[in-house]
Amino acid sequence: MIQAIGGSEGIAIGKAFVLPNWEWELPEQKIDALDLALEFERLYEGVKRSKTEIRQMKNDLDEAVGAGEASIFDAHLAILDDPVFMNEIQGIIQRQYKAAEVAVKEAIDHFVTMFDLLDDEYMKERALDIKDVGNRLLKHLLGAPEIALPSDAQPFILVVRELTPSQLIHLKPDVVLGIVTMIGSASSHSAIMARAFGIPLVMGVEGKLSEPIVTGDLLILDGGAGTLAVMPNAETVGRYTELRKQHLDAKERLQELVQVPSVTPDGERLYLAANISSIKELDAALSRGADGVGLFRTEFLYMDRSRFPTEDEQFEVYKAAAERLGSATLTIRTLDIGGDKQLDYYDMPEENNPFLGYRAIRFSLDRSDLFKTQLRAILRAAVFGNIRIMYPLIASVDEVRAANALLAEAERELAAEGLPFRGGLPTGAMIEVPAAVMIADLLAKEVAFLSIGTNDLIQFTLAVDRMNDQINHMYEPYHPAVLRMLRIVAESAARSGVPVSVCGEMAGDVRAIPLWVGLGIQMLSMSVQSVLPVKATMLRTNAMACKKVTEELFALGTAAEIKERLERFHAGAAVQDERLHPGKR
Repeated sequence: MIQAIGGSEGIAIGKAFVLPNWEWELPEQKIDALDLALEFERLYEGVKRSKTEIRQMKNDLDEAVGAGEASIFDAHLAILDDPVFMNEIQGIIQRQYKAAEVAVKEAIDHFVTMFDLLDDEYMKERALDIKDVGNRLLKHLLGAPEIALPSDAQPFILVVRELTPSQLIHLKPDVVLGIVTMIGSASSHSAIMARAFGIPLVMGVEGKLSEPIVTGDLLILDGGAGTLAVMPNAETVGRYTELRKQHLDAKERLQELVQVPSVTPDGERLYLAANISSIKELDAALSRGADGVGLFRTEFLYMDRSRFPTEDEQFEVYKAAAERLGSATLTIRTLDIGGDKQLDYYDMPEENNPFLGYRAIRFSLDRSDLFKTQLRAILRAAVFGNIRIMYPLIASVDEVRAANALLAEAERELAAEGLPFRGGLPTGAMIEVPAAVMIADLLAKEVAFLSIGTNDLIQFTLAVDRMNDQINHMYEPYHPAVLRMLRIVAESAARSGVPVSVCGEMAGDVRAIPLWVGLGIQMLSMSVQSVLPVKATMLRTNAMACKKVTEELFALGTAAEIKERLERFHAGAAVQDERLHPGKR
């Protein structure tokens, strides 16, 4: 077996189809100076057609899996509107008298080479976006067709050097059993989309193959383990056929738990909510047994357009979500823009370190006009359901007080205008930076709840950029320092009588369940796909045992020791469950 990178979980067994790389026949001769205007016209027409196609792909993806993943194509549209990228192309045409398609190819190569040289995984992934957009533009300039997939509808495993979002959007999960890429990372846009479609994906096999994969080779891939077998023997095929059956059977059994409350055998309840970006994702969350929404990412309402959304536009979305949830909680996180989330129509300032810069609550308090528009929409929508408001990236009591003051101001305005609204909404602070951890007791006096955003908290606590390939192995959720941060927040909230929830990837990690129960966390909010696996684990986990093992965890000195102890805990719980309910697992 070849050990590579797991991009999307699942097991696939089938024959390979190797997708050829993009290859273009480009004109060598220079153009006449009199034809410059024609080349610019061809370029603008190609850009126009490319944008139309990208918008259509975005709409298709939105209908399939929701706005969260569809926003990937906003980055592609932004590239075509980027003056630096377009000026590079136009400059080559004008100064070097080269055809539009040659200029586009040279601009792509220039930026891709520049980004690939950077020691930053995020920028390397953006290089792939530029390649994807550039190839689409070249296709229109040359009148070339898309590289076609097999048309005989025989299921296959797609093998490609690198998979772009534009290619992935055209794949059919019932035909594409799995995907193997030579390069790429689990944080790439393609990996995100593969997970949304439920297609198993293994990445980064380049340099690990004894000989190239060819179309027709039998492959086995395990997207969870990140392993690949080429031309496996009959024994290996049989073993993985059984593993795949077990994996699919387990998914079916999980669906039986949709209506079952998430309660431990000794009566401890842990509410399992979902992180969503759209109404479509809300429907998926409810179909998988989520107790509510612990994180509604409202930034996608702002990214999915060419201008800031109006109050009424936001109101309609929040209202629809509240009505769909009924009495269940809808936690709306206010605009969390900045860092890696930009708006095409708003120029954010250039920053050396945008993740520590002008973003989230800092942006909202600075642009109080935009912030109050969002707060008014939320207050109006609260008439129709159980809504609470959550402020992102809080680092001081002053920020919470300023946000709550604007909320009170919005209430007074709505009352004066005679518009229906519900005031007194619970507000909460997201604990995402060490400063917020250390003043959690003070923040708890200002809000109705706290919510730990584990992704940023781990990153900031350990000073590790998890998008940086050189150090992302140091991004360790189970580092003792992270666990101690979590304990400080949980104990501060308990002393103040304020509930605390957890959102982020760690909330959906079944290994952490004893920790959450042991710390007295009331709610976990996670990706839709994680709800049922977490619930299944909760149903067989004893709360008293969780509290005991949690105390043991804080005496351990390394992440490896902590994870090993948690694995032993779960193994023991599974054995006990099998004794009590033979054959259930």
